[in-house]
Amino acid sequence: MVQPVAAAVAKRLECGIFYSKLSFTFTEVFNVFFKGGSSVGRPFQCADCSADDPQWASLNKGVLICSECCYVHRNLGRHVSQVRSLKKGVWDSNQLELMYVLYSNGSNNIWEHSLLDPQCSSKIKKKPTPRDPVLPTKENFIKAKYAQMAFTLRPAKEDVPITQEDLNRQLWSCVRTAHVETTLRLLVLGADPNYVDPDKHNSPLHVAAKEGQALQVELLWIYGADAGHLNAGDLTPSQVARLENHIELAARLEELQFEVTNRLTMYLCGRRPDHSKQQYFLIPELIGQSADSAHLKDVRKQLRSAPAHYFERIIQDVYDEVSAPFFYSVMHVSMSIMAFRE
Repeated sequence: MVQPVAAAVAKRLECGIFYSKLSFTFTEVFNVFFKGGSSVGRPFQCADCSADDPQWASLNKGVLICSECCYVHRNLGRHVSQVRSLKKGVWDSNQLELMYVLYSNGSNNIWEHSLLDPQCSSKIKKKPTPRDPVLPTKENFIKAKYAQMAFTLRPAKEDVPITQEDLNRQLWSCVRTAHVETTLRLLVLGADPNYVDPDKHNSPLHVAAKEGQALQVELLWIYGADAGHLNAGDLTPSQVARLENHIELAARLEELQFEVTNRLTMYLCGRRPDHSKQQYFLIPELIGQSADSAHLKDVRKQLRSAPAHYFERIIQDVYDEVSAPFFYSVMHVSMSIMAFRE
């Protein structure tokens, strides 16, 4: 059994409050769990080139990556790989535990299945080494591995075809359990995180919330599950969790519904809304011009009339712009340290 991250860190570290109940660097938590090394008896390595001491993680891929490979991941876009710094990024405790469990259960094998199977054929048979150039060697491999999913498990021609409905029902059942590595495999195969049960209209998030499966909730959300979806009883996953007395999970699900606005608010105001007090938005102080200026009124009017898909794209672009300065500042420091070591 994996000891819950929050409990382990609460006992051994003095942590401030940010994001959820606890926030701290991934390295601190790794030191708690692994005592300076991995639980599988070897140093942590980059999933893509096997470099030691990876400084980044891809949340939706469940892997650890070095700074050079992270550069390629970032260029692929958030829709392919969601990267976060292990040492500088702020992590929710459940996200940390999710990464730990996925890493410990060999999540990278999902993405490199055919490379591990000598009977499978693929165009690229050899992983890059740490000293291989980023361009084109590492870039080509990473694009094939994640963007094209060239090495993931695919049913053989002689196998019985797996339908979309089969995948969705398997996902719906799996999220009742703690097997997040199986859930990741199903999502990679194409299971829909927003699948709805035809009887009670429960989504996988509703099921995971009812069973108190916090890590399943995190993984489903990372893959686009709607935390605000209403079932046949007009209940959100958060409300379902609360009814089952999973109070902390219910609070986390409420938090996830406001992830985008929380990030933007933190960027603009330097603090986050306190959801426990039913505070969901903070209005930044506008410096240099009135909040009631004609220009801002015109902008608000245009945003209100924008189609949903257009507004969604705007939010994605703004979110990326908010994240970019931090990413590149951390990347610059990481690459400078690597150059100094060489």
